[in-house]
Amino acid sequence: MKHTRKRLSALIGAAAATVVMLTTTTAHATPAADHPATLAALKTFQAAAGPGAGVYAGNATGSWSLSAGTGTINTTKPIQSNEYFRAGSQTKTFTAATVLQLVDEGKVSLDTGIETYLPGVVTGNGYDGTRITVRHLLRQTTGIPQYDPLGSLNVAEPDGTFKLATLVREGLKRAPGSAPGTAFAYSNTNYLILGMLIEKVTGLPAHEAVTGRILQPLGLTRTVFPAPGNRALPTPAVPGYNGARLGPFFFWTSVFTYDPSVFSTAGAIISTEEDLSTFYQGLLAGRVVSPAMVAELEQTGDIGAGIGYGFGIFRMNLSCGGEAWGHNGGVPGYYTQTMVTKDGRHASAMTNAYFTNNTPQQQLFTLIDTALCESRS
Repeated sequence: MKHTRKRLSALIGAAAATVVMLTTTTAHATPAADHPATLAALKTFQAAAGPGAGVYAGNATGSWSLSAGTGTINTTKPIQSNEYFRAGSQTKTFTAATVLQLVDEGKVSLDTGIETYLPGVVTGNGYDGTRITVRHLLRQTTGIPQYDPLGSLNVAEPDGTFKLATLVREGLKRAPGSAPGTAFAYSNTNYLILGMLIEKVTGLPAHEAVTGRILQPLGLTRTVFPAPGNRALPTPAVPGYNGARLGPFFFWTSVFTYDPSVFSTAGAIISTEEDLSTFYQGLLAGRVVSPAMVAELEQTGDIGAGIGYGFGIFRMNLSCGGEAWGHNGGVPGYYTQTMVTKDGRHASAMTNAYFTNNTPQQQLFTLIDTALCESRS
């Protein structure tokens, strides 16, 4: 998610016939007619997105899901809300929550320079790790510019995996864009540095620390932080595609294989629409970090158009009033977003393609906003 409604992201024959499905977790079946605005927004999103798109939404009394297009090309296979996909930069919220647990435990201080924890890591090329604090890293106000992890494939280890320290060095090759604490600049490098912090303080690989501290306690059985070298998606999974659209015409190819450690604590998580909704609801409800850390998490800086950024989380104003919290993400094969409100409403949406150009950011924003507003009790 970028800093305007038109740029809400972190990071690419004839159109397929639309297939629509609806399920519900309430006691009685909910007709598709109960969610006409969300269905229309979903179709609009999918028409500009991948082969298929899905949304899982609801409120404190029940949930429902819709799918448009197809999860697998050359079929009419609706996307299911419990199917795995790569969640991309939604990983950042999991990373932030892990760091905040360490703050709760007195092992990390938000306003201490990262040099204290990672001596010599953030230095040179205009960087001073004594001035860049943990708070700056979480809030994306370090001045460290964005860079493309997939542009760093030449620094892989011999086995094809990537080390956090190596990726961080690649990110710091770009000079600072601003002084620490003075401006918002979304950057994967910030969250790779936080991954190094987690490893240093816990003594565990980042994927193990996040799994043991966040995924397992919340019962997120369909969420995986893959270890370096684990390139497979669990089953059942929604296949991811690369491609292009020109009006109603498109061309899809299966996404190339890459090692998820190239994204690590900035974007490696695999999950489902259902599990992601559960995570954000649990986080805001205080089931992951203390109420004090939830309050810190929610201290957002305004980045434009009713959007704020806190500690690995976005706040957005809803068209029907109130606000929602969550994150989005894009990695090869997938474009996703999950947002929740404090009254129990939730919406998680995805498409099985990601575009480097003409990403349907506004259509995804509208879909999430519509689903949350249509889920009001």
